[in-house]
Amino acid sequence: MADDLEAAGTATSYSGATSAASPRERSRPRGAGRGLYDLDRTDLSHLLADQPPYRVNQVWEALYAKAALPEEMTNLPLSLRSRLADHAPAALRTVAESVSSDGQTVKWLWEGSDRARVETVLMCYPDRATVCVSSQAGCAMGCTFCATGQGGLARQLSSGEILEQVAHARRRARTRRVTNIVFMGMGEPLANYERVWASIERMNADMGISARHITVSTVGIVPGIRRLSHESLPVNLAVSLHAANDALRDRLVPINRRYGLDALVEACRQYRSVKNRRLSFEWALIDGVNDRRSDAAELARIATGLAAHVNVIPLNPTDGFATRGTPPDGVRRFRDLLSSMGVAVTVRRNRGTDIEAACGQLAARAAQPSPPA
Repeated sequence: MADDLEAAGTATSYSGATSAASPRERSRPRGAGRGLYDLDRTDLSHLLADQPPYRVNQVWEALYAKAALPEEMTNLPLSLRSRLADHAPAALRTVAESVSSDGQTVKWLWEGSDRARVETVLMCYPDRATVCVSSQAGCAMGCTFCATGQGGLARQLSSGEILEQVAHARRRARTRRVTNIVFMGMGEPLANYERVWASIERMNADMGISARHITVSTVGIVPGIRRLSHESLPVNLAVSLHAANDALRDRLVPINRRYGLDALVEACRQYRSVKNRRLSFEWALIDGVNDRRSDAAELARIATGLAAHVNVIPLNPTDGFATRGTPPDGVRRFRDLLSSMGVAVTVRRNRGTDIEAACGQLAARAAQPSPPA
């Protein structure tokens, strides 16, 4: 999902620049390559063992503060730049880049060393940028209206592969500062919890991105939400709800059969209570399915009870889901119904629909590359 948006137990904390990585950070999924962003400081120290100690800090700062490629680290000797590039090349190779007609949304299709494919979306605004990152190659959640879910899961992404997406987007954003990260790309972030959280800690500690500007989206992995509530960083939580009764949600979001609405609502209540952060619900409007007055009333009961913000999303077209999205007048009517019931509601402005970069459209299909802007 690439539109802008302002597992149990407590996980250990990764301190970024000062200590060795935790076991979860060091774990790489099968098939993932080993890029520079998969190295922690200990790994980097070993790689640079014959260099003065300050070289580790130079490389670390270049990677995280400047998002620099090895060849751009001009404060390093040429031989050392070559060593970095040879020892840990990019974990993701660019297959295609697509640019929206207005030039403000960019989508990349990447391929890992095992040819698993993922997509990343950069959304640019006059003075800032948001990056929508993928956490898995594909997705196992099977949501019927989502192109990613229709394709199934290939594998997990490593924390380095997640961070590499952000670094590439920061370079492409140029003068616009990347201020927001949304885990709304391919995959279910809480189904790859360890690596997602490790990447979040580095985004915060080393890339300088505020935790309050990082949003983790989930279809409702209840143990993951509970675990997230115990983490040290106050990230935002977005729940892809789409239905507010179990019968309908079982059809649209199959994970609901395992974690029903009562359990999901209670986990969200815990997150709100512990973190004191705004909770948001995502609601993709499907014509005649979840856009009725009764749907609005059911959603309002849950949202008002949790003081949650609702993002209404006009359903974007995908090849594998025949039902059409709610027409614009129906979207406005649903929004007004929610508002009249006391719900804080926003109609999400879709970005990049023309390049299949909007909510539910990421499918890792090769397209004709657009020329660089």
